[in-house]
Amino acid sequence: MPLAIGDYALIGDCHTAALVGCDGSIDWLCFPRFDSGACFAALLGDPNHGRWLIGPVQDARSSRRYREGTLILETDFETDEGAVRLIDCMPLSPDRWDVVRIVQGLRGRVAMRMELAIRFDYGSIVPWVRRVDDVLEAIAGPDRLELRADVPVHGENMKTVSEFTVEEGDRIGFSLNYRASNEPTVPPFDKEEALAQTETEWREWSARCRYAGPWKEHVVRSLITLKALTYGPSGGIVAAPTTSLPELPGGVRNWDYRYCWLRDATFTLNALLLAGYHDEAKAWGEWLLRAIAGRPQDLQTLYGVMGERRLDEYEVNWLPGYGNAAPVRVGNAATKQFQLDIYGEVMDTAHLSRAAGRKPQEVGWNIQIALLQFLEEHWQDPDEGIWEIRGPRRQFTHSKIMCWVAFDRAIKDAETYGLKAPLNRWREIRDAIHDQVCSQGYDAAQGSFVQSYGSPHLDASLLLIPQVGFLPPTDARVRGTVEAIERSLVVDGLVLRYSSHASEAGVDGLPPGEGTFLPCSFWLADALALIGRREEAQALFERLLTLTNDVGLLAEEYDPRTGQMLGNFPQALTHMALINTARLLSISEAHAKSATEEGERPAAALK
Repeated sequence: MPLAIGDYALIGDCHTAALVGCDGSIDWLCFPRFDSGACFAALLGDPNHGRWLIGPVQDARSSRRYREGTLILETDFETDEGAVRLIDCMPLSPDRWDVVRIVQGLRGRVAMRMELAIRFDYGSIVPWVRRVDDVLEAIAGPDRLELRADVPVHGENMKTVSEFTVEEGDRIGFSLNYRASNEPTVPPFDKEEALAQTETEWREWSARCRYAGPWKEHVVRSLITLKALTYGPSGGIVAAPTTSLPELPGGVRNWDYRYCWLRDATFTLNALLLAGYHDEAKAWGEWLLRAIAGRPQDLQTLYGVMGERRLDEYEVNWLPGYGNAAPVRVGNAATKQFQLDIYGEVMDTAHLSRAAGRKPQEVGWNIQIALLQFLEEHWQDPDEGIWEIRGPRRQFTHSKIMCWVAFDRAIKDAETYGLKAPLNRWREIRDAIHDQVCSQGYDAAQGSFVQSYGSPHLDASLLLIPQVGFLPPTDARVRGTVEAIERSLVVDGLVLRYSSHASEAGVDGLPPGEGTFLPCSFWLADALALIGRREEAQALFERLLTLTNDVGLLAEEYDPRTGQMLGNFPQALTHMALINTARLLSISEAHAKSATEEGERPAAALK
């Protein structure tokens, strides 16, 4: 049986990331990028698909934590004979890719075992292994890993193993370096110095956080997680470092999230700016401009970390999947979907960037004009919507609202910064979208906006209506929508994206069933705060904070029945939502309401 998703912790170097289990096993790692083939894929299979275990030989109790303000993981193992600490990190280097692991003796004498099974290309390729001086090299095709260890290692059943004993005061180090197979062996480095330097760099980065409100510990941990999910060379932020962790145990809702979604752009920028990380926000904005350059009709929902567009989806049929949830997918077919809401997200991001002090750029404004010219002709088309359904296209209400956002933000920017624009035409279109949504996207019988025109189904994305400024929080239709979602989409206090049993009516083209969606649960807390139910909003937010695992991380979804996380992990959108909700709840009710009435996301308006 695999470890629970919440039993993993993240380490990373702003190029890629690894998941480390509470048992000391690295069960997921892709080199050299987030979206590269995994060299450790036990997460989606078994140990024979690749992992790196360091742990006591005997049964042990474990506890773990991150060093404060860092992504350095410490796991303590207690046995009857003694105690040891396993320290894991990935140094933040622009030109090296390393994992450093140090075993520290705390008490007594503990027998330890190291087991390294390298399997390139998602567990499918067993490399050739040879020893060159003090380095163990594993090579196959274009990939090469180099192991250096402070204790002897040997081969055993297609693995590299070592058994050693640790006493109080001992420090035994291991390092694993990735290189292209045609490149020479890299010179050794001091593992202790690398650990110290990594700690210094993370602490310096965390110290720049300007957020001073309540729940700062959770906010800082979420910010560190977002930084760890950033691809440093481009500034792009991946949705998660994993693929195919299921949204339903044993189900087929398994997707590859190791890419950058335009939909996350405003949430990301909001979170980074409110905490004072303007350099990261600028890099993300510049990645966005580069990624979307081209014909407006070619705008994609998601891109690769460098802005790649071809992310063809295929199934990795030799991996059984996490808990036998198949298929395991690489790539994402959502790149080929038509999703209108992303045009609104792009415009909202540009608007937020300017509000934060970035001067309008002619190139950026020209791209926006071209996107709006396309949207003028296509905003009335059906699309696949925010949840990337794999059923028929529909007239999704949230998509239309985000079309309204696209024109609204562009109008505001043109008016504020004197940018040349066909303002009268844009205002007419904005008003037409608003009128259509209010007449066709609202169900008077339910007293709520609905998922799509003419549908009785609800959708948690409609909780964003007051946040994006489409209607003020005081509007009875907003309150009615929040209350309807509470009645129909809340399970044990947490929010479903929509009723997946609507699949019976062909909404998403997939078998029914998934967990509650954690970002939507934060959105409910936001909506409750905005409509004046702040005590309930804070109670929900604090309940959500209890769902983090022992090191403060959250997945995409949660199963209230089992108390287990579901979906890819850790999830950037969930941590963005946490940050933005903390900010919203830390400001006055009047300030938040005035921001939404002016057509701003409330946290974004507060700099």
